[in-house]
Order: sequence, then structure tokens, then C-alpha cells
Amino acid sequence: MSKPLSWLKPIAIKSEIYFGFFLSAILLMFCSTKVMAQGNLMITPRRVVFEGQKKTQELNLANTGKDTARYLISMMEIRMREDGTFEQITAPDSGQNFASHYVRFFPRSVTLGPGEAQTVKIQIIKQSQLLAGEYRSHIYFRALPIEKPLGEKEISKDTSGISVHLTPIFGISIPVIIRVGEPNSQVNLSNTKFEMMNDSIPVLNMVFNRAGNISVYGDLKIDFISSSGKVKQVGEIKGIAVYTPTSSRKIRITLDRIAGIDYKTGKLHIVYTTSADSKSVKIAETELMLL
Repeated sequence: MSKPLSWLKPIAIKSEIYFGFFLSAILLMFCSTKVMAQGNLMITPRRVVFEGQKKTQELNLANTGKDTARYLISMMEIRMREDGTFEQITAPDSGQNFASHYVRFFPRSVTLGPGEAQTVKIQIIKQSQLLAGEYRSHIYFRALPIEKPLGEKEISKDTSGISVHLTPIFGISIPVIIRVGEPNSQVNLSNTKFEMMNDSIPVLNMVFNRAGNISVYGDLKIDFISSSGKVKQVGEIKGIAVYTPTSSRKIRITLDRIAGIDYKTGKLHIVYTTSADSKSVKIAETELMLL
């Protein structure tokens, strides 16, 4: 799983240094299925929500690669910025509650051979201490570099220079949400603006405005409606979230360039839906006239 970056050339200095970095795939918002994958790790479902009488849930892990992979499992806290990016935090913002104090999980690490699968069980604890509201943390799977077996011979190296070896360590996180009490949420779409980037790429900008006591999560679909009434889907994003306490999130989506569609006329019909009881429920809708 860990490979040197082939484009990085050795630097001629006297010793040898290895650098490692990790690429964190925090809350991949735009996955198109209920399966989340990063590196060679596949996880389903892509989010865990405890509400009602539900006290335990399971995550299914699968190694889709050709090599054995090891993952360390932990909890982390994340803030969503207005532009949809994330940052790790240690203290909750005003109006934010961490779920990590009220869940436990097992195991804490997994080793998966090629094609192997395993489940991770997540359970609510200290339930009597939970007040009404939403609690959110993220369960984080960090890939560990494969260690060289003891006794394996080192490949001879040219010690007259320094080679820089970057080892990408992949990680992926899944939101774990606990909801207590009666949930309520509202979403509206504002500041819709269409532009032709570089005079050739159709782009739609908008702002998701969230209100209520819980996060929202759903799919965005954009249809182009011609002046004659013909409808053609030109954009879609699966799995857009606006987490508490964030009240607004900016979205920018590149629309499809389809033969016969003139973005100088007609209108765009924008719909944000969520799933409830295996049905798609519309939670926000707007239209933008194209001039």
C-alpha cells in the first residue's frame, strides 16, 4: 500500500532521510454510493446515525487491494467550514456536541489480507447522560505502513547522496451521529449564480442555508429546462452534508456540457433531496433563470 512517489528525484546531499505524509479523506462528501473507499479500504455504510431505540451498529470493512493492509481505528473531532472543507479540532464550537464521549467501538485496529472483510461494532454508552440535541464525532481509519520483516536484507544504497522517500499513508473518516429528542431541520438554497468559467465551462454557485437542531444530508440534482420545456439533467452531487453548528455552506458545481444545451437561455431547476424510509424526500428547491 505504501509506495515511493516515482516523480521525486534524489537530492545530492550526504545522508539519507525519509519523509512520510498522510492523505486524510475526511467525510468524502461526494461519494456516489453507500460505500466509501480510500486507498484499498472499502467501508459501508458511509455514515452512522443513532436515533430512536438504536444502540448498536456495525461498519463493514473490506480490503480491495492485493496486499495485506493494517488500520488503526480512533475517534476524531471535525469542524465544517462554510466552504465545505474540514479541520480537526479538540474543543466543540458553540452549539456543537461531541459523540466520542458516548460511544465505544471494537476492535481498535484491524489487519486485512487481500479480499478479506471484517466488521467494527459501535455502541452507545452513558445514554442516561445524553441531553436533547445532536452529537457528532468521526471514526477514523488510518492506514499503517507495512513494516519490513525482521531479517530481511537491506537493499544497498548509494550513501554519497540523500534520497527523499515519501510514503503516502491514507486515512478515511466516517461521521458518527447521535440524536436525542425531537429532530427538526430546514434548508433553503440562496445566492444561486451561473457563470461560464474561461468562457467555456458552465459553473453553478449556491449557498445551502441550514436551520434547526440537526445536521442535514442529501443529494443535489440540477436540471436544465429549455425555453421549449425540454428537461435534461446537467449536474448531480451525492451526499452533501451541512453539519451542526454550521448554518451555511457554499457549493460550486461544474455542469455538464451537452450538445444542444444553450446556457444562455432557459433555466436551471435545482433540487436537494434526502432519503427517509427508503424514499426520496425533497427538502429544498429553487430555480435560476439563464440570461
